[in-house]
Amino acid sequence: MHKPIAIIILNWNTPAHTISCVSSITQYCDKSEYDIIIADNGSTDNSLSILQEQFPDHIFIDNKTNLGFAEGNNTALRYSIENGYAYSLLLNNDTEVNENFLSPLLTHLERNPETVAVQPAIYYLYHKNKLWNGGSYFNNLLGLTYSNNRESRQELKSPEKVEWLTGCCFLVRNEALKTVGLFTSKFFLYYEDVDLSFRLKKNAGQLDYLPTSKIYHEAGVSGKQKVKNSEGELSPIIHYYVNRNKLWFLRRYAKPIAIIPIFIYNAFYYSAMLSYFLLRNRKQKAKFLVKGIKEGLFTPKATIWS
Repeated sequence: MHKPIAIIILNWNTPAHTISCVSSITQYCDKSEYDIIIADNGSTDNSLSILQEQFPDHIFIDNKTNLGFAEGNNTALRYSIENGYAYSLLLNNDTEVNENFLSPLLTHLERNPETVAVQPAIYYLYHKNKLWNGGSYFNNLLGLTYSNNRESRQELKSPEKVEWLTGCCFLVRNEALKTVGLFTSKFFLYYEDVDLSFRLKKNAGQLDYLPTSKIYHEAGVSGKQKVKNSEGELSPIIHYYVNRNKLWFLRRYAKPIAIIPIFIYNAFYYSAMLSYFLLRNRKQKAKFLVKGIKEGLFTPKATIWS
């Protein structure tokens, strides 16, 4: 019998994280429910050979080059759809589990046909009593995407409707992906999950947060600089992708009535951020921020969602 779920894990020069992630899944989850697909995004540290030797029975996709989070995962999503899996689970490789988080997600989708995708509660890997993502929402007035991580959310037992799902982990019906498409590859990194969520919600069905399913996330592994310098721990190019893609997202999904408050809020926000970078002599971060804002505002929509 064909397994229902393809678990998709993207690796880029972090084989140790991927090994820990996959090992925790195989230890705690029901093997009859899933196959694991590891997509390597053109790693230069021999990741692919290391992982193939460690996990010879799993499925591997060699993307040859760094396609980004969006298209890197798309190659595995296409494999999942073309090979008849009913569901795909997107999972960051800097996550681990200590219980069977997968079966509750699958059961939730099977019992709720109106729901097309669901995510678990995501806690910090090294602070397991602290939420990293407790369900994600959108402030229409200011154009803010945010997660509700209040401590009280840890007591939540019932599923909730949410406005978007984090690409860190969610289970989605492949039939829904056939309807709305995959990640928008132009986003490369960041906000591709929000964009896909909004398309799913508009054209396919409901998005849910299931607090009784839990995973643990290190957070930010791919964005950290290998060698710290005056620019700080976070790689400067992250500010380019985050802010460019945020503006792309707002240009497509923000309500026209909120354009003025969104413009005022972001004008103050970006002015403050740029001033901070210049005062701290973080010239590369300032450069990438300005580049991201320019491309975010002026890239034609037809180019982004081609």
